[in-house]
Amino acid sequence: MTAHGTVPVTIRAMESSNSPGGAGGGRREATRQKLYEAAVTLIAEQGFSATTVDEIAERAGVAKGTVYYNFASKSVLFEELLRHGVGLLTASLRDAAERTAEAGGSKVDSLDAMVRAGLVFIDRYPSFTQLYVAELWRTNRAWQSTLMVVRQEAVAVVEGVLREGVEADELSEEIDIGLTASALVGMVLVAALDWQAFQPERSLDDVHAALSRLLQGRVSGKP
Repeated sequence: MTAHGTVPVTIRAMESSNSPGGAGGGRREATRQKLYEAAVTLIAEQGFSATTVDEIAERAGVAKGTVYYNFASKSVLFEELLRHGVGLLTASLRDAAERTAEAGGSKVDSLDAMVRAGLVFIDRYPSFTQLYVAELWRTNRAWQSTLMVVRQEAVAVVEGVLREGVEADELSEEIDIGLTASALVGMVLVAALDWQAFQPERSLDDVHAALSRLLQGRVSGKP
């Protein structure tokens, strides 16, 4: 259950709009989605090392050979899972910023819309988010470079809006764009996980409102 009390959308449903054409391509994509769903759930529950290909296949309801047909190894499956999930988060952030800009909003409005989009994503896919955050802190991982790349893709979207805000004199030129973007992404991740783990009675609107005040510098209550 999510903080809303609704059943979370699974990884299997995360990329339906991007399925390749054709019956064969659609079937293979559906199988890969089942494997993503099984892998993210198991790894979030018991860790990467403790999760076996046999368990992934069993949870997905497919033969073990099907896992290797779609992914060369468990590590490759995990790397693709990271790309898959963070890619969807990046797309949702970008879409939120673009829609706000098209509606005539400021860059701060765009950042605020991205904060909400991040919360919505985490609320829908909590298992993936928990897994992603856990892996950020692990060392000695074969897919470290992949994790760094996909993380930077999401942060770069926020950096772009911050940079445009500075250029348009909407934001201070003194801000460190890279660090500020990372801080905003981190703020959303940590606040959302804390919300789900310790304050599930709060609504998404409550959490967004609190982060929005931080973003807009209204914590002190002064103009």
